[in-house]
Amino acid sequence: MNNRYNNDRKNGAGKGYGQGGNRYSSRGGYNGRTPFGRNQAHKETKPMPAQSSWLKAGMIATLPVARAEEFGYFLSDGEQEFLLHKNEAVGEVHAGDEVKVFMYHDHENRLAATMEMPIVREGEFGWLEVVDISPRVGVFLHNGINKDLLLFQDDLPKEHSEWPQKGDKLLVTLKHDKVGRLVAQPATEEDIWDMSRNAYDEMKNQWVEGTVYKLFPEGAFVFTDEKQMLFIHRDEITTGLRMGQRVRARISFVREDGRLNGSMRERKEVQYGVDAQVLLGYLKERGAMPFTDKSDPEEIKEQFQMSKAAFKRALGKLLKEGLVEQEEGWTHLKKDAYQRYQGENNVEDSEE
Repeated sequence: MNNRYNNDRKNGAGKGYGQGGNRYSSRGGYNGRTPFGRNQAHKETKPMPAQSSWLKAGMIATLPVARAEEFGYFLSDGEQEFLLHKNEAVGEVHAGDEVKVFMYHDHENRLAATMEMPIVREGEFGWLEVVDISPRVGVFLHNGINKDLLLFQDDLPKEHSEWPQKGDKLLVTLKHDKVGRLVAQPATEEDIWDMSRNAYDEMKNQWVEGTVYKLFPEGAFVFTDEKQMLFIHRDEITTGLRMGQRVRARISFVREDGRLNGSMRERKEVQYGVDAQVLLGYLKERGAMPFTDKSDPEEIKEQFQMSKAAFKRALGKLLKEGLVEQEEGWTHLKKDAYQRYQGENNVEDSEE
C-alpha cells in the first residue's frame, strides 16, 4: 500500500495539516497562496502525486478508516491511503469505521477526504457564493467544504468591472482541469435553456427578479427566479451590470420560444415622467445644459443613462409644461421656473 503521508507524520502531516482549519478558505486566510500555490500561475504548480486508480476528486465514496493519528485519520481504497484531517471529520471517528467522504485535492495536490458534503456535486448545477477574488486568477466560490472552488478568469468577462463581487452567486457545475483538479464551470446557454421554463403572455409588463449570467456588448442575459431566460438590451439597462448581479426588470415582450425581453425602466408612459424628473433635477442645479433633442445619442446615454428616444420624450414633457426652452444647442430652465426652484432650495436650507 502506497503510504504517501508517512514523511509528514512527525509534524502533523506537513504544511497545512499541522495548522488544520480553513487551509484554503478566504474566510480563514490564504497566506498569499493560490489554492494551487497562490501567487503562482496555474501552470507553475507542483506536479501531481500518484493518484488512485479509481477514486477521483469530486467523487463521494464510503471508505474504511485504516488508522487514526493525532492530526486525523487515514482512509484506504485498497491501493492507497488518504488523509481525513480531524477538522474535516464529522462526529467521532475510529479505526475500523466506514465513513462517507467527498474527495478533493489538498494544497500539495494530494487526493484528500472530507466528511463535509459539497453544495454542488458532479453532474449537478447550483448557485455558489463568491467568497474571494484574485484579479490574476479568477474568483473563488464556497461549495460547502473548507477548500473553495476556483472559477478561472477564462470563464469570466474580459472587463474586471463585469466580474462578480463578493456575495454574488453564480450558477455553476464541477469540472476537472487538465490534471484532474476540481474547478467551477459556469452554466452555458444550453444548460440554462434545459433548466428554464417557458414564459407566458400574461407576464408582459410584470416585474421580475433574477441574476445576470452573461454580458456582451448588446446587453445582458438574466436567469429569473421563476427560471425564465430574460434578455435586457443595453438601451434598457439603467446602470452598469456584472456577472452574478441581482437585477429587477420589467417584461417588455414575450417571445414565441418562451424567452423574454425586458427593461430596467418603467413603461414609457410612466418612465418619461421619471426621466423628465432626471432632466429637471439636472437643470435645477445648473440652470442650463448643453443637450437638446438634436444631441448625440451616445452623449445622452453617457450623461443620463437613457436612450435618445427616452430623452426626447422627457424633454418634450418639460417643453410642453413650459419649464424649459432651447436655444443654440442648449436647453435652459426658464427664468421664473429657475427662480422658483432656487427659492424652494433656500427655504429647505434655512429649515435645516
